[in-house]
Amino acid sequence: MQDYVVNRPREGAMKEILSKNFDNAAGAVLRLAWQAGLLREEIRTLTWAQIDFRERVIVLPDRQVPLLEELAAYLSALRADRNHCSEVVVLSDRDKKPLTAPSISRLARQALDDGGETAVRLIDLRHDFVLRLLETHDWQYVSRVTGMEAAALNLHFGAHLEEKRVSTRARRDTPAQIDEFALWKLLQAERDTPVGAALWLTWQLGLQLEEIVSLTWQQVDLEGGLLRLADRDLPLTGGVLGALEALRAASPASEQVLTSRRTGRPYDRTRLSRLVRAALVRGGLDDVTLRDLRQDCAIRVGGEPEVVAWLRQNRSITRNQAASLLGVSRTTAYRRLKQMVRRGRLTQIGTRYYLKEAVVPPEQQEAVILEYLSREGFAFRQDIARLLQIDPAQCRPVLQKMVAEGRIVQQRQRYLLPVQKARA
Repeated sequence: MQDYVVNRPREGAMKEILSKNFDNAAGAVLRLAWQAGLLREEIRTLTWAQIDFRERVIVLPDRQVPLLEELAAYLSALRADRNHCSEVVVLSDRDKKPLTAPSISRLARQALDDGGETAVRLIDLRHDFVLRLLETHDWQYVSRVTGMEAAALNLHFGAHLEEKRVSTRARRDTPAQIDEFALWKLLQAERDTPVGAALWLTWQLGLQLEEIVSLTWQQVDLEGGLLRLADRDLPLTGGVLGALEALRAASPASEQVLTSRRTGRPYDRTRLSRLVRAALVRGGLDDVTLRDLRQDCAIRVGGEPEVVAWLRQNRSITRNQAASLLGVSRTTAYRRLKQMVRRGRLTQIGTRYYLKEAVVPPEQQEAVILEYLSREGFAFRQDIARLLQIDPAQCRPVLQKMVAEGRIVQQRQRYLLPVQKARA
């Protein structure tokens, strides 16, 4: 196996080379590689739409690279000089057309040779960018900007650093605070990848990594929205279902749920853990681990037995009552109750929650009321409450809506069908 050689350029030589190649394609190529760490294919396909001058970043499919002031000024001048003639950033000096990959390498090679950096390759400029970042930033930031996993940073660049290795352990004194908006953006970016599915399965269903890597399609009921594990069955949330459907469409012949798209082989625990960790870092969730996501899942769906026991004695529960019962904040109590609704354990009517099997579902309430009035002739609100198995106060919005729509009428304390009022 060939060694991973890094030939770092001399800073003074690079500045001189860039100065000599200010108005040509070679200068653009060298700057994007050395000052932004872009790969050759990223340089070849880079468009002006990917350069956000306001936010000072280059937006790539898997990451955002901050624009140094010098590079931002150069690109801004280049775009103005082009007069918006092409959406592609790097163009041929001769015909102003996009360059091929070999042409980019040739231009870089010639400019570096002319500047005396004969041992330096185009990829070495990216490597030097990575090393300069590692000298001034933590590994999470470097991984997020370069798209390189921590393991790769250790393997290829650890020997060039003073400490000889990059620490990949999430170290903190307080529990991780999960930024749900950042996590949601990451899940959208990874929506059709094995990494995205692993994140969904951990965060929404609380699966262990061992359960995820061993998961087969025989355990997944996409039509029924159910995941069958050895010791339990789990209803699939919308996010998990979408991720699994995308994976199934991408690999219809595979037996395992999570397989490499390149080799078709299942992921092992170590490889998947590294990929997920790298994705979390790229998403700005530096201190978050899969364990943190499982714990967050437990917080959101935990306390179910206590809530069920309360409801069997008290019929309904509010968010404040759940918070007091479980010893959690009102926000956490709300999340747990809503999760139980999504999982089909509870029914929410107004601000109260009931066991699903103990009440008439909201979508059936009007039909049940109409059938009762047709049979009994009239009803008081207390009668409707007993009929629907909910609190009398929860009946008011339902009855008011039906009165406003003309489906029933109210005579003082009684509710009737319009035809029954006419007969009366």
